[in-house]
Amino acid sequence: MRQLKTIGDYLHQYRVKGRSVREVIQNCLDSSKHYDDKNIWITKADASFLEPYFLRLESRDPNSLPLYGVPFAVKDNIDVAGMNTTAGCAEFSYLPSEHAFVVEQLIQAGAIPIGKTNLDQFASGLVGTRSPYGEGINLFNPDYISGGSSSGSALAVTAGIVPFSLGTDTAGSGRVPAAFGNIVGLKPTRGALSIRGVVPACKSLDCVAIFAQNCEDAGRVYDLCSIVDDEDSFSRPKSCITPFGGTFRFGVPRTDQLEFFGNGAYESLFWESVQKLESLGGVRYEIDFSPFMECAKLLYHGPWIAERYCGIKEFAQTQSDAMLDVTRGIILSGTKPSAIDVFEGFYRLSELKKLSDHIMAEVDMIVTPTAGTIYRRDEIREQPLALNTNLGYYTNFMNLLDLSACAVPAGFTPEGLPFGVTLAAPAWNEHSLLSVGAKLHASSGYTSGLIETCKPKTVTLAVCGAHMSGLPLNHELTGRGAKMVKKSSTAPQYRFFALESFTPPRPGLIHVREGGSHIEVELWEIPSEQFGSFFNGVPPPLSLGSLILADGTVVKGFLCEGYAVDGAKEITALGGWRNYLK
Repeated sequence: MRQLKTIGDYLHQYRVKGRSVREVIQNCLDSSKHYDDKNIWITKADASFLEPYFLRLESRDPNSLPLYGVPFAVKDNIDVAGMNTTAGCAEFSYLPSEHAFVVEQLIQAGAIPIGKTNLDQFASGLVGTRSPYGEGINLFNPDYISGGSSSGSALAVTAGIVPFSLGTDTAGSGRVPAAFGNIVGLKPTRGALSIRGVVPACKSLDCVAIFAQNCEDAGRVYDLCSIVDDEDSFSRPKSCITPFGGTFRFGVPRTDQLEFFGNGAYESLFWESVQKLESLGGVRYEIDFSPFMECAKLLYHGPWIAERYCGIKEFAQTQSDAMLDVTRGIILSGTKPSAIDVFEGFYRLSELKKLSDHIMAEVDMIVTPTAGTIYRRDEIREQPLALNTNLGYYTNFMNLLDLSACAVPAGFTPEGLPFGVTLAAPAWNEHSLLSVGAKLHASSGYTSGLIETCKPKTVTLAVCGAHMSGLPLNHELTGRGAKMVKKSSTAPQYRFFALESFTPPRPGLIHVREGGSHIEVELWEIPSEQFGSFFNGVPPPLSLGSLILADGTVVKGFLCEGYAVDGAKEITALGGWRNYLK
């Protein structure tokens, strides 16, 4: 049987092909064995667990249930009756007798839970590496993180083991692993999906998140789960929202407020996504992102950290030694804020909410990278807190400001790592976001999940003047499909000149034996077939040569013929063309 990726694929097997639930689910379980070394699961369903589900469905018409026989995975801080809930900590483990409310809705719709997935312990992380059950392994490159805390749930969908899964999202855990896994991650409005039966992280902010191969499936699961739960005090009814029109307004943070942490490939892919949204009928507005940025800091550097401690207070008081060191440090820091801190935090949040509401009133949604960069697993081990904070730059504010959000795949870096953007809007705009997200995803030209990306042959080119990002000639690179890899500098063997006899002035880089310095450059990957036409358009006195970078790497770059710098203004001391332009 071919791999089944979407909900529709599974329903087709039952309704058209006439296959049995036992056969299809066994195939699903067999396929999961190929990923046993990726640390996706904490508990997998066995035959005795599945038998009641099979018996129930075998007596039903496949057309009678919207999710008939569709397998799904559940993050192991969400209760599934008959399977232990560990929250990533064996000592915390308990056996629930009832399903979490959202799980129950899916089972009633015909879906079958096939296992509990790995997570950052107690959902305290965005990295997927904070688990005693093993680090979640990125399926595109094992050196990189899978993202968290819902790492296993996202990986199960990326691998195509299940067509959808449940995670949680307090600070970005339903979006960051979606971006790193080339799948869709829906973070619903707070209270849209009941959190009864979910181990709390920050109970007043927690959301159950949905991972899926596409926006249509995410919306389908959302509709089946978004039912008011009278036994959950945080559950609330939907509000009627006017959907976005064919032309929609989207806000993008000011350039100086965007942060990619040195990842030029992500930066290029983000601006490509912005251009695609414009081609889909979007009208771009530049927004002040500062209220959102300040709000994001409140979550982990404000009094809300106390709510993480409150959620598992008894366990933290008696068995904190059972936690991983980094998790324990985060949870126990929740004992520090005072009641005064809490009230002051709420006052400031109220002020920021009003500021952000004014900004959101001018647009239908905002668009940001889901994460500004991706890190290697060894980098996270060396700096577990600082790099985790970076990953939350675009996510931590969402629940505090009562926004709905959808993370959507948006292409790949030259190294084959996925990139994603997040569309966010005021509460209850899930379907509008999913509609735009589906169009944006389709425009990327890639399917979702684990795919073989075709890596085109490229030439690495160092540019030091008007071809740099944001400068007048940069379009000559981007128009040929070039992508910025990173910012760098030359070895200290170059002198730099402004050739002011030209209009506009041109940079001149000269290789010297002594008296040189480091000069700022950007490294761009340009498709090999486009390199010739690009270079043919570069006028003298510039020429192509081998340029030595500060780390000793040799790349192609533009050098200046010696005669042209006679009488030219030397700007070596400025360190780069941007400083000269200032």
